[in-house]
Amino acid sequence: MGWKRKLAIGTGIVVIAGAAAFFTLAPGIVERGQNATLPGAPAPSAAALALHQRLVIADWHSDALLWDRDLRNRSDRGHVDLPRLREGNVALQVFTTVTKSPKGQNYEHNSAEASDNITPLVIAELRPPRTWFDLTERALDQAARLTATAEAAPEELRIIRTKADLAGLLADRAKGATVIGGMLGAEGGHALAGDMANYDRLYAAGFRLIGLTHFFDNELGGSLHGEAGTEGKGLTGFGRQVVARMVADHMIIDLAHTSPAMAREVLAMPGTRPIVSHTGIHSHCATQRNFDDDILKAVADKGGMVGIGYWEEVNCANTVAGIADSIAAAVALLGEDHVSLGSDFDGAVTTPLDSSQLASLTQALMDKGLTEPVIAKVMGGNMIRYLSETLPD
Repeated sequence: MGWKRKLAIGTGIVVIAGAAAFFTLAPGIVERGQNATLPGAPAPSAAALALHQRLVIADWHSDALLWDRDLRNRSDRGHVDLPRLREGNVALQVFTTVTKSPKGQNYEHNSAEASDNITPLVIAELRPPRTWFDLTERALDQAARLTATAEAAPEELRIIRTKADLAGLLADRAKGATVIGGMLGAEGGHALAGDMANYDRLYAAGFRLIGLTHFFDNELGGSLHGEAGTEGKGLTGFGRQVVARMVADHMIIDLAHTSPAMAREVLAMPGTRPIVSHTGIHSHCATQRNFDDDILKAVADKGGMVGIGYWEEVNCANTVAGIADSIAAAVALLGEDHVSLGSDFDGAVTTPLDSSQLASLTQALMDKGLTEPVIAKVMGGNMIRYLSETLPD
C-alpha cells in the first residue's frame, strides 16, 4: 500500500473518529454548561420529609425533552429524569418542547431573524433529518420520545391528555404506585409555523399546553423579549384564531414569555383561563423577565395559575430560600389558590436544586411560616385542581 493511500486512510479514520466523538460528547458538554445545579441544597428535617411525602407535587415546566438523554435512567447532568422525579415525589410534570432559540438570546430584545441555537444541537444529537429545519417536526419528535418512554415503561410514566387520565393517575398513586404523569406542552407557538393544520398535528400527538411565544415575536404575536418596545406586539389574526381554538379544545394557554400587550389581549378574550407557567413576582424581583403585577393579578382573577421558577433572574436570588421567598410573595399578591411550581428545569438555567431535592423546598416553605394546607396547594394541589377543571373530558 502506497504512502498516499495510507495517509488518506489515516486521515479518514481521524475524521470519522472526530465526528463520532463530536456527536457522542458535544450534546452532553453543552448541557452540562447550560443546566447546572448548585451544591448545598439544605437537608430537610424529618418533619419536612414527612410532609413532603404526603404532598401531591406537580410542576408546570421542564425542557428535558430537548436534551439527548433517556429519561428512564438517572443522569449526572441536567435537572430532570424519572428516577429523580420519583425521589422528589413528583406526581405530574409538564414536559415542554423547545424548538427555536435566537443567537444572543436575552431578556430585553431579540430578533426573530437571528440565527437559531437549537438547529446545531438537533443536528449534533442526530435527531431525524426532518427535524433539522422544521420547527413543527422538532416538536413532534420530542413528543414522540416522551410517548415512546411511556409506552416502554407504563409503570414509570403515563401521558396525561384528559381529565380521566389525570384522575386515574391520582387514584393509582393514592394506592401506592410511583408512576409519574407527563403532560406535553409547546414552548412557543412558532412550532405551528403559522398553519392551523400543525395545531391539529400537535393536539393529536398529545399536546395539551402551548406557550404562545418564546424569546422572539412569532406568527401569533409579540414576545416579552421581542422587538416592539415595553408593551410589545399584541395578538395577530392567526394568534386570535389559535387562542379561540385552544379555548374550544380545552388546551392550556401559557402566557410565559408573551408581551404585556399580547397577555392583556388574551385575558380579554372570552373563555380564556390562562396560566403563566414559569415566572417570578415583579414587585418582589423587578427584572425584565417578570410581568408587572397587574398582569399576574388579572391571570388570577380569571381563575388561572402562576408557576414560580427556580432560577436567579426570576427570584433575584439563586437559593432554595430565594424560591420560597418568591412563592410567599406570590401568595401575598395573588392568594393561596393561584400559585404553583414552574421550575424551568433543564431550560438552560442554573438552579439551587434538582427534581430529586424538592423536599428542601418544602422545608424552606415551612421555614417561611406557610401552613401545611398552603404548602400542599402551592406544591401541586392548585395545579391539579386547575387541570381537573380545564383538561378535555
